[in-house]
Amino acid sequence: MGSTSAENHGGVGRRALIKRSAALGLISVPAMGFLSACASGGGGGGGQEKAKTGKKTEKNPLGVNDTAQMEFVLFDGGFGKEYAQDAVKLYEQNFPKAKTKFSAIQKIQSTLQPRFNQGNPPDLIDNSGAEQMDMGVLVGKSQLADLTKLLDAASYDDPSKKVRDTLRPGIVEMGQFDGQPVWILYYAYTVYGVWYSQKALDSLDEKYPETWDEMLKVCEKAKKKGMAGWTYAGKYPYYLPFSLYPMIGKVGGREVLDAIDNLEPNAWKHPAVKACFEAYYELYQKGYVLKGTPGLDHIQSQTAWAKGKALFLPNGSWVENESANVIPQDFDLAVSAPTGIDSSDKMPFGTIWASGGEPFIVPAKAKNPEGGMEQLRIMLSEASSKNFTAKVKSLTAYNGGTDGIDLTPGLKSGVAALDKAGSNVVNPRLQDWYVQLQKEKIGVSGIGEMMAGRLTPAEAIKKIQGFADEAAKDQSIKHYKHQ
Repeated sequence: MGSTSAENHGGVGRRALIKRSAALGLISVPAMGFLSACASGGGGGGGQEKAKTGKKTEKNPLGVNDTAQMEFVLFDGGFGKEYAQDAVKLYEQNFPKAKTKFSAIQKIQSTLQPRFNQGNPPDLIDNSGAEQMDMGVLVGKSQLADLTKLLDAASYDDPSKKVRDTLRPGIVEMGQFDGQPVWILYYAYTVYGVWYSQKALDSLDEKYPETWDEMLKVCEKAKKKGMAGWTYAGKYPYYLPFSLYPMIGKVGGREVLDAIDNLEPNAWKHPAVKACFEAYYELYQKGYVLKGTPGLDHIQSQTAWAKGKALFLPNGSWVENESANVIPQDFDLAVSAPTGIDSSDKMPFGTIWASGGEPFIVPAKAKNPEGGMEQLRIMLSEASSKNFTAKVKSLTAYNGGTDGIDLTPGLKSGVAALDKAGSNVVNPRLQDWYVQLQKEKIGVSGIGEMMAGRLTPAEAIKKIQGFADEAAKDQSIKHYKHQ
């Protein structure tokens, strides 16, 4: 998603899971049939002729052909494109005889689907944004290259270490769907949660609320001062789970989120889901959501929040960079793990959703897959990681890369939130296992309708459970489960 964002945008969203989903784009969500059309068949076409493998050396452990073109397509979202362009320059320095073709686009799905179907996709893709290709479909149709070869190659900085040994916990597992192959490398490391201005919270003489009663009290105080308690990306309400899902995990335990991911019968009818949906619905009922929010996209909602019209915003850590032009210098940006219900919650306050974002893939029918993987190996060096963090105010999958960098307020707060969470980090997988279900059905038709006041929590839960049951029975899609 993200830069899934809406990922995240998302990514997202993008930085989406979702996330990327990082920002999940500036366009509306593609229609269902259009999305599912992606990756139809085995990729169609006979495929392009592969570039011959080059000689493997200590500096070229993947055996990249030093004269073959390498094509890289990036999602142009909240992280921008400069960090990727810098990494491409390093590739060109290392392979001066090779041509590179780099492009940054927003319409990933509609631009690249025809190329997958024709059998001539690029060598490396940042598959993010509102038009993210469905990862579950791509994996299920065998359209992605297994990145194990990259993970087992020598790291860029230290030949004695494998690439996999330099990554943050959970990154490798996130790229797996079932079994050992790794189909996706999530480059950004996203902290999802509730974002706010510490200055605004201080002006209310309040601290971040840990229980829902405290949340309602803070929102009432804000309302009396002319500030809404919450806003969110109303046009892309699949941003709401960035704080709602970890809240469900906090209240009911990880097993509730796992059951939801596994599409188990009645998973959405768990008391923890009911309690959290009713809590969020209270925000709507009590008038604590910024008026007009259902009609706002992610940029508009973030701008209203940055201007002090609302106190809290569910989002991913890409928001600091994506909203840099509207966040005041004295805003004192901060993020918190979601508020819980009360002391009966299964997990402690501080339980947060943090995971890989910005999903990079190498198509199975890429002409130069070794080149695509080598570009990723370069990006996973300490220097490239630091460059990304310094430029876009987000962590990467590389476990480190912050030494000597003056961390921005949001990034500093995100690191502190991760420290506070310790082992209490949850990672819902719906947004990468079942993109359509998560975005269009659960997000837009379920949670979005509830928060706009058009469904009660009970109606929303019933509707969402129906969507999940449909997906579980749909034999045209591949199903995944927590191992």
